[in-house]
Amino acid sequence: MIIWINGAFGADQTAVAKELTELLPRSVLFDPETVEEQLVRLLPPKRLAEVADLQELPMWRRLVVDTAAALFAETGSEVVVPGSLLRQEYRDEIFGALAARRIAVSHVLVDPGETILRARAAEPPAGARTASRHPHDAAAYGAVLLAWLAADAYVLDTRELSPPQTARRIADLLHEGGARACDIVQTPEPTAETVASGVLLFDERDRVLLVDPTYKPGWEFPGGIVEPGEAPAAAGVREVAEETGLHLDRGVLRLLVMDWEPPVPPGFGGLRLLFDGGRLDSREAGGMLLPGPELRACRFVGLDEAEELLPPVRFERLRWAVAARGSGGPLYLERGIPLRWGN
Repeated sequence: MIIWINGAFGADQTAVAKELTELLPRSVLFDPETVEEQLVRLLPPKRLAEVADLQELPMWRRLVVDTAAALFAETGSEVVVPGSLLRQEYRDEIFGALAARRIAVSHVLVDPGETILRARAAEPPAGARTASRHPHDAAAYGAVLLAWLAADAYVLDTRELSPPQTARRIADLLHEGGARACDIVQTPEPTAETVASGVLLFDERDRVLLVDPTYKPGWEFPGGIVEPGEAPAAAGVREVAEETGLHLDRGVLRLLVMDWEPPVPPGFGGLRLLFDGGRLDSREAGGMLLPGPELRACRFVGLDEAEELLPPVRFERLRWAVAARGSGGPLYLERGIPLRWGN
């Protein structure tokens, strides 16, 4: 198991993590600041100047996952990770990638309270290595806590606790099952090109349904990877049922687009299919089972809002799928661009 000790700058999570490894036999400490130190040495100054926080670098997030997973595989025991992880999309990416490797994550937030955090932020400790690259002030932390963090992590009030006392409380929680593993769907990482089926569902105003997965960053269409031997339409129906609780008739699905996604390391790419799943009335839309292990939220959006939520290629896929829905489709795309459109 990975035990992630989260908290704002000044929450003493590193000191707590060190104490916790003394209480958990065979556990090891992995401080993500060691990754940051290496990136500062390795990356060109120009690239480093482009980010205020090293967590913004995809390389940082990949290295944190790879190192934590390698330590877990090598030791077969708990890996204690102290670190501020206050952006939800980064939490999704890191915890989801660990879950894809079948590694459970226990998420504990040490919370000394806003007053203490403000005082500590005003006087950073001597010898702080990369604190200047974590611009999380107490007010921003409070907003994050209310927005999502308190619901995701086990929140431990540490106002009256020293780091050794906090570590003892966490050890007791782990032993008693209080700080249980995060409920994240385990989606195996692909090892080759994949076929994925998405299903577009529309409301009575012809807005399309987008979902917010718990195990990866960003918004998506309902759907997922086609399993070996499974028909793509059947995969779409299965994924919609698993994610939303809606049971569609496979016979009503209509293919809108096929989009070839090129391999871009570390991804493998593959074929992406979008089906028209039809229109949901208000009763059906209200019957979706959210939140759940796979999704934390969903919403019906127009194309303008979808463009703000989706990555560019995924939005282009949606835009052409809506066009195909009106013209009868289907369309064949590569990288989100249709071939022989209009012929």
